[in-house]
Amino acid sequence: MKLQGVHHAAYRCRDARETVHWYRDNLGMDFVLAIAENHVPSTKAPDPYMHVFLDAGGGNVLAFFELPNSPEMDFDPNTPRWVQHIAFKVDSPATLEAMRDRLVAGGIEVIGPVDHTLFKSIYFFDCNGHRLELAVDTTTDAMQRRLDEVKWQMLDEWARTRRAPQHAAWLHEPEFAEAAKP
Repeated sequence: MKLQGVHHAAYRCRDARETVHWYRDNLGMDFVLAIAENHVPSTKAPDPYMHVFLDAGGGNVLAFFELPNSPEMDFDPNTPRWVQHIAFKVDSPATLEAMRDRLVAGGIEVIGPVDHTLFKSIYFFDCNGHRLELAVDTTTDAMQRRLDEVKWQMLDEWARTRRAPQHAAWLHEPEFAEAAKP
């Protein structure tokens, strides 16, 4: 049995209306569904919520819960903020640049583009403080083959040592990355 895909990914928001407008206005995402309940369907707990769903493209849905009776939302203090993020794919470097310009023009602070060799991306925060990334793939078939050949070795070495294996160090060394291009 194989999964068919991600039905939706859900996060918390401070204000459902503000969140829907932010994603529509800044990322062009369509508002597709709202569900509101006074009791949690799975647990039957009395806890009113607004659950909104946004079209993230390609059959992917990003959802948010506004929970007015819960303590103020926060982020995991034991995990760095750069780890906790949502990444969206764009179709080209030109689109990435245009989105960066659009966000900056809207007063949103943007980091990047950052060249990760396999992809280029920009980083910014939404109205709830969630870190977001827009990324465009730049991986070549040769790069993907090289990475595929070492992925299990890297994982096994990491499990033993908890130190970064060097099997893919070429990703951060321009001369090796150039050599991997077709």
